[in-house]
Amino acid sequence: MNARLSTGVEGLDAALGGGLIPGTMTVVVGASGIGKTQLGLQFCDQGRRQEGRPGVIFDMSARIDSQCHVPYAARMFSWTLQEYPDMPFTPDTFFDDPRSCGDHLRVFNEQGRRVTQREMGFDGWHDWQAVLAAKLERTIAFLYGNFVRGTRRVVVDGIEPADRPSESIQFELLEYIYHQVLRKDSQWVARDLFRQSYRAHAEAIERHAYDHGQIGAMLLSTSHETMLDALVERPLVDGDMLAGANTLIYMGKIRDGGRLSRGLFIAKHRGSACSDEILRYTIDDRGLRLD
Repeated sequence: MNARLSTGVEGLDAALGGGLIPGTMTVVVGASGIGKTQLGLQFCDQGRRQEGRPGVIFDMSARIDSQCHVPYAARMFSWTLQEYPDMPFTPDTFFDDPRSCGDHLRVFNEQGRRVTQREMGFDGWHDWQAVLAAKLERTIAFLYGNFVRGTRRVVVDGIEPADRPSESIQFELLEYIYHQVLRKDSQWVARDLFRQSYRAHAEAIERHAYDHGQIGAMLLSTSHETMLDALVERPLVDGDMLAGANTLIYMGKIRDGGRLSRGLFIAKHRGSACSDEILRYTIDDRGLRLD
C-alpha cells in the first residue's frame, strides 16, 4: 500500500489514521479567513520531506483579493513561490526548460469577479467558453510539467461558492483537471498536451512517465457558513465534489464558553479509520497548530 501523505500538521495525521491517501482527492471546506490556505501550504511544504519536492498551488480565485500564497509561503517556510510563466507551450523544449514547472499558477487573474454564468451574463459566459481551451492547455502544461519532475502534491485553492455548480467555469475546469489530468495515466495526459507532436516526442514522454496513483490532491473550497456546526449539518448531494471526495474536512468557528475559537472536523475519510472528535486549532506564523 502506498505510504500516507502527511498534512504537515502535527496531530492531524494521527486523527486521519496516518495521513491522507495518495491517489485521492481531499476537500477542505470553510469560510474565508479560517485557515484553509495555511493548511494547504503546510501540505505542500511537507512534500519536501516525503518526496523531496514541494507540492504546487493551482489558484482558481477570480476575485481581486489574493489568496496570499506568496507572503504566507515566505513567512511560514521561507519558501519563495515561483509563478508559472504565461508563455506558449513549446513541445521541443518542454522537458528541458525550467520554466515549465513553476510552483504557483493563478489561472483567472484578470477577472476581479466570480466566473459564473449568473455573474457574467450571456455574452461574457460564451466569451469564456471560447477561451477555455487556452486555459486548459496552460493548466495541463503546469501540472504535467511538475509531475514529470517529481511533484506528487497539488493544492487547488480559491474555489468560490456557487448556487449551481453547472454555471461555474471554476467547477467546469476543476472537473476536467481532476478526471483528465490528476486521475489519468501520464501518457494520456501527454497526448492531450502534445497533440499532433506526440509521436515526435514519444520517447521523451515515456522516459518521463510517472504514477498518477501517487499524486495527492487537496481542494480548498470557500463556504458561506462560518460556524462548524452549520457545515457539519450540510447535506451531501450525490454528484457534487463533496460527495465524491475521498476525504472531507470542515473548518469553522466553534463556541467555547463566552468566546469563539476554531475547530475542524473530519466528516469523511474513506478506506481508513479517523477521529470523530472536533479538533481545536490555532493559527500562528507557522500555520495551523492543534490545541
